[in-house]
Amino acid sequence: MTDRVEALGFGKRSTAEEVTEGVDLSGRTVLLTGCNSGIGLETMRVLALRGARIIAVARDEQKARAALASAGVADGMAVGAEFTDLSSVARAADAILASGVPIDIVITNAAIMALPKLETVNGLEKQFMVNHVAHHLLVTRLLPALRRSGRIVVVASNSHNFAPPDKGIDFDNLDGARGYSGFRFYGQSKLANVLFSRELARRLAMEKITVNALHPGLIGATGLHRYMKGPLNWIVNLVALFGKTVPQGAATTCLLAAHPALEGTSGGYYSDCRPAKSSAFAGQADLARKLWDRTDKIIAGLGIA
Repeated sequence: MTDRVEALGFGKRSTAEEVTEGVDLSGRTVLLTGCNSGIGLETMRVLALRGARIIAVARDEQKARAALASAGVADGMAVGAEFTDLSSVARAADAILASGVPIDIVITNAAIMALPKLETVNGLEKQFMVNHVAHHLLVTRLLPALRRSGRIVVVASNSHNFAPPDKGIDFDNLDGARGYSGFRFYGQSKLANVLFSRELARRLAMEKITVNALHPGLIGATGLHRYMKGPLNWIVNLVALFGKTVPQGAATTCLLAAHPALEGTSGGYYSDCRPAKSSAFAGQADLARKLWDRTDKIIAGLGIA
């Protein structure tokens, strides 16, 4: 599988349109979170261009509807889900299930990054809640709607390498009360994304549904960096001058979501449209299972049935 993907010849400078050229998604439905800006908006635009029907998920239905219009999608479904409120996420998933629309591709793209001050939601650090727990709930709740041979694409980050170095996931400090660093906690949430993708791939192996995670690259012109202030923001924006454009940043997502060469490929981690190395923690199956079980307990503890 690795050789097949690398043989495509795509790389860091490939764009979402280039990696999907000739791909026909007619009759397929793509659900995408974080659809209203940056690489999410570009991903939605390109997959719709290739014929996919879009279910656009944003913080509220109005934002999702505006994103569909901005991407030139005339007949998509707009769904509001506030990812700091798991009840809102559950209602959104249930509304999608009630629509009866089969889903072929799920892309978890929504995220917040490096909050400068500790913020908590229901006793959890906010980045962990939004980037990981809410997506865990949304994806698992939508599984009955996924077609066999469907694809789940998890937008993670190479920042997962900056998760707590001694633990990966600090289960004793998920609320940040014992110490907080915005970028370290962002890294922890992104490691959780990779671990979730690996464990979900294992659980769905017999269902022929594939799950892969990716690093989109460092892109300057997105809303993801909006919380970063002072010197850190200057450094990120400076580095981004030599990084990727938004169309390039959306390429790996679109490749994993749509290209025939990825059919049947699951449990991988990708960057620059190629297989990539993840951290040692990201490969620990026991840690992935522990995170899954803890996340289920968090969701149940908040009364989500």
